[in-house]
Amino acid sequence: MEEKELIAAAKKGDLDAFNKLVLTYQGQAYNVALRILSDASQAEDATQDAFISAYQNIRGFRGGSLRAWILRIVTNCCYDELRRRKRRPSQPIDALNPESGEEVDDPDVLSDKRNLPEDVLAQKELGLAVQNCIEGLPTEFRAVLVLVDIQGLDYLEACQIIHKPIGTLKSRLARARVRIQDCLQGAWELLPREYRLKEDGKL
Repeated sequence: MEEKELIAAAKKGDLDAFNKLVLTYQGQAYNVALRILSDASQAEDATQDAFISAYQNIRGFRGGSLRAWILRIVTNCCYDELRRRKRRPSQPIDALNPESGEEVDDPDVLSDKRNLPEDVLAQKELGLAVQNCIEGLPTEFRAVLVLVDIQGLDYLEACQIIHKPIGTLKSRLARARVRIQDCLQGAWELLPREYRLKEDGKL
């Protein structure tokens, strides 16, 4: 079945049809939530909540980009979680075991560094540096950067998701990019040469 047919069936209460739509978009939805929240467990919860909400409100979908509609719900769920964090601050989530202070054994990310090529290690460290910089962005900047620069959405879809005009999106994106660039200068040795600032502060 094509997407339009699946949507039509889901609006009639066909759970199997809706689940097929979930399979199409759950990966991207989770990635958006993970980048915004920087916490795998909370990203899973936000994604699950978003799809529950999407199923409950699918009859209200009026057409257009279903991906944008779903990612808007995901983004709103992430905003809700970030607001909850402000009300009840917790320890920052990182790759450390809170009891031992040692790195958690993760075969995909934190395998024995002595056996990894230097460039692979640099990429992992750069990825952590980028994510740390993203976490430091205001929520509205973080969302547009994740949607456009990381997920590769075009401006139109991103505008539909954040429910703001394109001028606002471009302004936030430009300011987010500047902040990320400034932040990453602290990890200049990990950056590709073309992204490093020279002594005069220019690229």
